[in-house]
Amino acid sequence: MLRVLAVDDEKPLLEELLYLLRSDPRVRSAEGASDATEALRRVTRALESGPDGPDGIDVVFLDIHMAGLTGLDIARLLAGFARPPLIVFVTAHEGFAVQAFDLKAVDYVLKPVRPERLAEAVRRACAQLGRAEDVPAAAAAPTGPPAVVPAPRPAPEPAVGERGPEQIAVELGGVTRFVAIADIAYVEAQGDYARLHTDEGSHLVRIPLSTLEERWAARGFVRIHRRHLVALARIDELRLDSGTTTVRVGPAELQVSRRHARELRDLLMRHATG
Repeated sequence: MLRVLAVDDEKPLLEELLYLLRSDPRVRSAEGASDATEALRRVTRALESGPDGPDGIDVVFLDIHMAGLTGLDIARLLAGFARPPLIVFVTAHEGFAVQAFDLKAVDYVLKPVRPERLAEAVRRACAQLGRAEDVPAAAAAPTGPPAVVPAPRPAPEPAVGERGPEQIAVELGGVTRFVAIADIAYVEAQGDYARLHTDEGSHLVRIPLSTLEERWAARGFVRIHRRHLVALARIDELRLDSGTTTVRVGPAELQVSRRHARELRDLLMRHATG
């Protein structure tokens, strides 16, 4: 199974990439680095520990456009090592494919990343490392030369309510899905993005949490922390322990900030008696 390092200086995109990689059964571990310096430090430590060492890295999934050194610069530096990890470029730009494959890249994946396209890159890496046993039978097709597979151009994300007041549009790999707001248990802030958590999984949208708080207040969503917005009806339990307030929303336990704790208790009492 693969040990992976993902490198991207946009935190929400890095977290989304790590989420997809960790969902792949052929990936044993996936860690992230948010800049070139951290990436090089981790790879150097991996090379020093040896291929079977505890810090080993088999594949680096590497963005190209980053502050400071670019992904291409990092790949050139890694090429100078005797046994560098494999490189898969993950980028929004098609124009660097020739340079990427000149640097012996295993694959070149275009953003927005589609899960099936990322799975193909993982398959190529397994095949190049001679780990065909790590590849599920459904994915064990013969390997060909690396190719650029353009992702569909994403459609503009509709504003909340454009599809209708009860749904929100989410993008994943160029495909627009519509998630019922009633299915959302809580929302987690991730910079200028927000991750919507449902019983079936999670979705990343390019909408700040503060915007969703304002738009969904009438639908029963309440702010409990600077990072979390929760559907009041989905709170199963409120707990006060040693001055810390938490709520349980399905399997998740979320902290409630002090300034929101009293208001939340009052809302829950009114909701329960109403």
